Amino acid sequence: MAQKKFHMGWFLNFTVDEWTEPHAGLGGNPWNGKFYVEVGQMLEKACFDYMMIEDKLIVSEAYGGTSEVYLKHGLMAPKHDPVPLATTVGVMTQKLGVVATISTLGYPPYLLARACSTIDSLVEGRFGWNIVTSAEDFAAQNFGMEKLPPREQRYEMADEYVDLVNQLFDSWDKDAVVLDRESRTYVDYKKVRPIHFKGKYYSCRGPLNTVPSPQHRPVYVQAGGSPRGRDFAAKHADSIIAVANGVQEMKAYREDIRARAAKHGRNPDDVKVLYLISPTVGATTAEAKEKFRRIVEHPDYIEQSLALISFITDIDFAQFDLDKPLPGKLTTNGESGSLDKFQQWGSGKTLRQLCVDEAGGAVSSIELVDSYANVAERMADAMAEVGGDGYLITSPSHRVSRRYVSDICEGVIPILQRRGVVRTEYTGKTLRETLREF
Repeated sequence: MAQKKFHMGWFLNFTVDEWTEPHAGLGGNPWNGKFYVEVGQMLEKACFDYMMIEDKLIVSEAYGGTSEVYLKHGLMAPKHDPVPLATTVGVMTQKLGVVATISTLGYPPYLLARACSTIDSLVEGRFGWNIVTSAEDFAAQNFGMEKLPPREQRYEMADEYVDLVNQLFDSWDKDAVVLDRESRTYVDYKKVRPIHFKGKYYSCRGPLNTVPSPQHRPVYVQAGGSPRGRDFAAKHADSIIAVANGVQEMKAYREDIRARAAKHGRNPDDVKVLYLISPTVGATTAEAKEKFRRIVEHPDYIEQSLALISFITDIDFAQFDLDKPLPGKLTTNGESGSLDKFQQWGSGKTLRQLCVDEAGGAVSSIELVDSYANVAERMADAMAEVGGDGYLITSPSHRVSRRYVSDICEGVIPILQRRGVVRTEYTGKTLRETLREF
């Protein structure tokens, strides 16, 4: 029996490109968005499902108690708003889905629903919302709070937030716009209604003042690592960003998500789990391993890796000895899945070894350092063992270069296409249709 196809996405940030590298091209000035439009067009040519633009709302001081490392290296700062970038990329492509990260901390529900509806119309049904609650106290302080609520309360608030947003999308019937020239009626007012939402954390009268977009609501993307996070993702998400430690953990995670989705009355096949990977590839195995060696032996690599994991977990890894194991199992109010992947609790590895294992910071669910052909084979075989649903590629540095995108889109994807395990064309008009094609 032929292996079923799996989905492909790309995870990136609206931040500086690989500005110090020979093939960076832009030299650290991607801010007009044209470079990311070019990346989107490359992904579309390779038939990726979507581009996902991550976001944070702070200049971090998580590593060493200062912003020096982040700003010196352009690491997660400066970072521009993903919403206008996703809109721009979406308008300049025809089939590729565009997903913007928007925090429930930073947007009132009505404003978010209105923006999402507008963008989904602008890009003709290819928009997605990556739902985050923000995981840093600095972010809370940027919005008038002293610190974030505990994780469990954040998810309780997020459940209510999404419920409200869904009701706003449903405040217009899909056929409310009648365009009846004979009666000179644009909208049938009986098909638009207030929602009078009164919750524990939010209230909103409604209705939206935007017409129903092509998808009626955008695709929802979410990353759930903790048990509560997994339940939230299984309840709401169309696509889930996951990070695991090897094939068996990938399989167990997917089975858990599918079971949770079924308990919420959903069809598990409507929830696509995409696993983060960061391949290092070359024409030969030796070339790929040499690339990887240059990455991990770069003078800035350890510092940047630790700064990155500090950023996403809100734990200062500068306090730990590089050449000793971590002092105990760490916990976080931030991104727990990434932390668990990074710390490899019980392995006995030193912090330096953990950094080398990650090759970029808690992002690759399986090791992929090999030739184009061997990486493609490993991706296909792993996904067959997991059972689905696909991969979300990010660069080892979390920054994008034309060469890296080309390595994947022109080196790895054609091999997967010839093997028949990824798409060679788009058949649906909307992002939701693309995700549910197989």
